[in-house]
Amino acid sequence: MSPISFAPDTGVWLLSTPRTSYALRIDETGAPCHVAWGPRLALAEAEELAVPPAPEASSFEGRPPVGEELPVDGGARYGPPSLQVRFADGSRAFEWQPTGHQVDEGELTLSFRDRRYPLRVALHYRVREDTDVIERWTVVRNDGDEPVTLLRADSAAWTLPPQRDYRLSHVTGQWSAESQLRRDRLPYGETVLTSRRGITSHHANPWLMLDAGEATEEHGRVWSAALAWSGSWRVTVQRTPDGRAGFTGGPGQDGTTVPLAPGEEFATPPFAGLCTDGGFGAASRAWHAYVLAHVLPHADEFAPVLYNSWEATGFDVDEVGQKALAERAAALGVELYVVDDGWFGARRSDRAGLGDWTPAPDRFPDGLGPLVRAVHGLGMRFGLWVEPEMVNPDSDLYREHPDWVLHFPDRPRSELRNQLVLNFGRRDVADWAHRWLTRLVGDHGIDFLKWDMNRAFSEAGWPDRKDGADRLGPAYVRNLYGVLDRLRADHPALRIETCSGGGGRVDLGILARTDQAWASDNTDAADRMGIQQGYGQIYPARTMGAWVTDVPNQLTGRTVPLRFRFHVAMAGALGIGGDLTRWSEEELREGADLVATYKKVRHLVQHGRLDRLSPPAEDSDCVVQYTAADASETLLLAYRRVSRHGAPRLPVRPRGLTPGGRYRDARTGAVHHSTVLGEYGLDLELPAGDWASTTVHLVREDRHLAREG
Repeated sequence: MSPISFAPDTGVWLLSTPRTSYALRIDETGAPCHVAWGPRLALAEAEELAVPPAPEASSFEGRPPVGEELPVDGGARYGPPSLQVRFADGSRAFEWQPTGHQVDEGELTLSFRDRRYPLRVALHYRVREDTDVIERWTVVRNDGDEPVTLLRADSAAWTLPPQRDYRLSHVTGQWSAESQLRRDRLPYGETVLTSRRGITSHHANPWLMLDAGEATEEHGRVWSAALAWSGSWRVTVQRTPDGRAGFTGGPGQDGTTVPLAPGEEFATPPFAGLCTDGGFGAASRAWHAYVLAHVLPHADEFAPVLYNSWEATGFDVDEVGQKALAERAAALGVELYVVDDGWFGARRSDRAGLGDWTPAPDRFPDGLGPLVRAVHGLGMRFGLWVEPEMVNPDSDLYREHPDWVLHFPDRPRSELRNQLVLNFGRRDVADWAHRWLTRLVGDHGIDFLKWDMNRAFSEAGWPDRKDGADRLGPAYVRNLYGVLDRLRADHPALRIETCSGGGGRVDLGILARTDQAWASDNTDAADRMGIQQGYGQIYPARTMGAWVTDVPNQLTGRTVPLRFRFHVAMAGALGIGGDLTRWSEEELREGADLVATYKKVRHLVQHGRLDRLSPPAEDSDCVVQYTAADASETLLLAYRRVSRHGAPRLPVRPRGLTPGGRYRDARTGAVHHSTVLGEYGLDLELPAGDWASTTVHLVREDRHLAREG
């Protein structure tokens, strides 16, 4: 049965996902309008909801500001427009005129044109059989002979059913403090979430959740959406005085425009939406399943345990030192060895060398080949740090191509971290990057790239073209995507980590072209608990790089036990970033044991169901649970920051276990009934004292016996 159905008498379209429905219709003016988004409906039921609009209350109201599929700038509309255009004669209005539709294997396209001007707009909707996520995007095409300017072109607008109240969930932060989860009552008026930095940013992330203010981790209906875009973006949330709420979002920020030449079209990135029952936990799990099934290139793989050399060496990188670190990393059980910054050109600090991507001859006299072969000989894959979008003014590349950086001719070129941004919007720059990257990977047998990007845009001009500043954002991101796509096509075995000074570029668009993300440069285990909680609201643990580094932590000065640091990092894709030459024999033995423990359970962490049993808090235990799809195994990771005498120790109640099942503790051998675990709970045996942590791996008895047999 098709997930898309149509009622010609009422003009209602119904999109059906496994558990939800989304309905819309073309109204009497030709505008596409929202009907319903929530629990499953039959087509006749959706038609019942498609009631005619109420008469206008007064001449000051106009059309309701919430309720259209893509509100335009035109007519008596006074809410935030999703689509704003300026025609050659100065007119800025758009009038909907339907021109047809197309249904093709789960994708609905509704086509329109302006009633007066040759501008076409297509609204796209995609539904899939295995997810409640609905993908939406918009394509605008100039069919005329004169240029058109897009002042704003959002991907989609989403409308919620009327509620007594609304609560907005999103993340804020900054460098080294990303993904700080906020849940606040939605104020009346407009709330804008945005990045103006040219990247997704550390300060916000292009996703949001809305509920009626009553949802918990386990209960309540939640509406959410995430934008698949890795440049500047804007999402505007609106709460109206008549009790409605909705939001619109897409690429770009205020003040930027996109010129459309005759015959040219602009396609927005997908803005995917999801309605779930079962609280914030169910929303997160639905997003995780969607990312693993439809976004990540190789979601079925396990992210390897990696070692990164940065905190051990800084810029002091050479062949001898890296080989010594690699031997220690291999002994720990590391599977991927990554050489960070400092291996190329004149790179001795962050002041020089970016752009000159050849191995430094004084540090690698025979190139990277001997080190790569040594790492492979130790049974590990080899990875390398790169920052292809940046250049130091003190570099051969800049001296040869000073015009390649973002700048305005009559303005100073702001250096942040002593570097400038290469204009990836230029095809020649993108082609240059692809050439040296594919040669580097192919010539040296590189298995993994840590793709970094360590500053925001400034003076974002493109002097070679008069409309350059306006075209820059979309062209930059699409050429970035193109380089990644071509590079992966050249080298199918290559795996890539997205990084932008930590979590500055994490979104569904970049994750469609990479394999994992560096969530933050902050590796302090206590801070990471909060960062990881916010990250995991949308993005799965399979994508979240998490390192164990040395203490005192270089950012916070905090000292916590090695075991606690490992257990926090085990909640994602485990990595190690400490100076292994300074680890004691006892630390190396404990580290090897913990790496081995992680390998036994990483299938649960990276591909299992996540339940946040209790959130990070200073004065209470934090517990996260990962469960196999068939409930045959589950893993509990538990943390206690501060031990207080007399504080209550509540049992933990695991979720999602097989009813009537018996689960054996893989460490102690104790057997527990699932009903007892779920209803009465498990007493966790955390060690005494501050910074206590533990893992509990429970295996269902039939699964346990099958393995032993």
